[in-house]
Amino acid sequence: MNKLSITEIKAQLADVTQLDDELLQEYRLDERKGVQIAVKQTEKRIIQRQQQEQAHNARLECERRLWQEGYQYIAGIDEVGRGPLAGPVVTAAVILPKDCDALIGVTDSKQLSPAKRQHFVELIKSVALAYVITETSVETIDKYNIYEATRRSMRESVSAFSLQPDYLLIDAMHIDSSLPQESLIKGDQRSLSIAAASILAKEYRDQRMMEYALQYPEFGFDQHMGYGTAQHLSALATFGYTPIHRQSFAPVRNTQQKY
Repeated sequence: MNKLSITEIKAQLADVTQLDDELLQEYRLDERKGVQIAVKQTEKRIIQRQQQEQAHNARLECERRLWQEGYQYIAGIDEVGRGPLAGPVVTAAVILPKDCDALIGVTDSKQLSPAKRQHFVELIKSVALAYVITETSVETIDKYNIYEATRRSMRESVSAFSLQPDYLLIDAMHIDSSLPQESLIKGDQRSLSIAAASILAKEYRDQRMMEYALQYPEFGFDQHMGYGTAQHLSALATFGYTPIHRQSFAPVRNTQQKY
């Protein structure tokens, strides 16, 4: 009987999901170099998937504990944009279903490439029971300070839900709410709901800063997203502050020239 071609073997291995699969064990004995490369690639894919599943389950520990305690709708809340000199602060809140295996691979937005974030944004929106994204203006930041503006933004996100949550998981903050809540340090790494919220907030804010980059091309907002990089500080000194700069932040406050 003729051996299968390497292309045919690769097609078979594409469906293998376990390291002890009989098909994989069979092809480990095939001496052809191309087959051995395909076997190694399959093993690597399986191991990576298993690691992702383990990390996924670890990020669901808080949610599963709360589900077991009787809470049904747990909202994960995170923010993006507290540190920049320009642009809004954006918060997002996400309520996930108990079956969210489709979100394996979702993690802290800062650990994902832009392409991965964009992919997960649509996936999160399709899987989530409910989600809210709230943009809080520079004027509000300057009026209340960035910390209080962020808390207000998070509270606004919770209030805007079409599906009322019964528990809040928040990344390293507390908000004014009658709902029970838990503040998690590095919550976007420890909670899947918070990680999902961080991705929605990050992608939304990045898109807003890219729009501002077209409006104020001298500043390169699409490159630094409003953070105080050397490029941004140089542009601030050269061209002055714009309407989207935060007057309550020292580098902007100390800039005399208006754009």
